[in-house]
Amino acid sequence: MQKINQSLWIKFNKFAFMITAVLLGGGNVAHHLAEAFLASKDIILKQLYARNATSVAKFQHDVSITDDLNLLEEADVYIIAISDDAIGDLSHQLFGNKLVVHTSGSVSMDSLENEGRKGIFYPLQSFSKTKPVDFSEIPICIEAENSKDLELLEKLAYYISPKVYKISSDQRSKLHVAAVFVNNFTNHMYKIGNDICKQYDVPFEVLLPLIKETAAKIEEVSPNEAQTGPAKRNDQETIQRHLNLLDTKQQEIYQLITKSIQNG
Repeated sequence: MQKINQSLWIKFNKFAFMITAVLLGGGNVAHHLAEAFLASKDIILKQLYARNATSVAKFQHDVSITDDLNLLEEADVYIIAISDDAIGDLSHQLFGNKLVVHTSGSVSMDSLENEGRKGIFYPLQSFSKTKPVDFSEIPICIEAENSKDLELLEKLAYYISPKVYKISSDQRSKLHVAAVFVNNFTNHMYKIGNDICKQYDVPFEVLLPLIKETAAKIEEVSPNEAQTGPAKRNDQETIQRHLNLLDTKQQEIYQLITKSIQNG
């Protein structure tokens, strides 16, 4: 996984050029990419495609919208931002020597079934339509079959983010697993914590400063160094008191994570 140095990229790419893009999808990722592209002076978002055009209706005054693949406009890159299991079928319907990329973290580049060129444009973040994001803080992982297309994706990525990484499909699949642990599983821990708070009539908001500090701390020290708590101390009395407060499912999770922490 190679991070691209932005200052060097700027130095050797003084003559920036406009990139035209067509975005295919109406979900969370497509929504935020559309906003980022429209805000960039170096990207022309020529069109949005969605099977349900109403899902992208908020952009109807800013960009052309279609629900017909036969009416796609010409562009430098076609970005598929839809559910993983639908990527192959949609890409198969894109004819000609187009550069087609998808935004998935877990699907390989080989899953694209278009007859033209292939690539990856993966913004590593959890997206929700209702929550604004700052793309300057979002890493973008790119991959392409040839160096010319990779250079185009570098430019496209740098037009919206300073954090760009060249990463293979194999590396990206491993990164996606890690992302599930630090995001999806961590959020489930928040859910369990919230359930416990509700059960014992304690406001969950009391935990918010702790959550923020835990996330901030690992920017300065490794997760291993940051680990604290009864499992780390092997404080069996506290562990048992905690278990007595939990239901069966919560006990299983607590014991499994406790064991994992103690095993390092």
